[in-house]
Amino acid sequence: MVFSFLKIPLTLFCRPLYAMKRSGSADLPLHHGYVPDWLYQRMAKLGFAITEAIIIEYGKEEFLRRMSDPFWFQSLGAVMGMDWHSSGITTSVLGALRRVINPHSKELGIYFCGGKGKFSRQTPNELFAIADKTGLNGKPYKENQISIESPTVVDLVPGVDRDQHRG
Repeated sequence: MVFSFLKIPLTLFCRPLYAMKRSGSADLPLHHGYVPDWLYQRMAKLGFAITEAIIIEYGKEEFLRRMSDPFWFQSLGAVMGMDWHSSGITTSVLGALRRVINPHSKELGIYFCGGKGKFSRQTPNELFAIADKTGLNGKPYKENQISIESPTVVDLVPGVDRDQHRG
């Protein structure tokens, strides 16, 4: 399968992940400002194609597993167009994915909540709205509201008990 608008083989993004040796460290410079709109649009389009391909080929659980791997996530951000060493890669990538995935969340079965600044304070309400809309039990999130006040993203998949906090 090839992404028609990119002419990139699907296998490039969907190969199984193998354990990597983790060593060393990296100093990431702090960047200020915003991602230009043209880049943000391009990141969203490419992020949707990659997300959809992984979910269709391997399932939601595999997508979440990959998103929680910091090396894979950093690589995803670089592929989507961010500088590999950018301090804003997490919020920019997740913001682009949230913007493009959530309108298709019913078909894909995955939701992105939260964000940067004022969006982070809306996370509990977003979680409760998704729980009401999907029939998930939102009570655990209401009881633990303090612990979810400022995640960058929380991924919800029916049947998978998972809170993912990035910040």
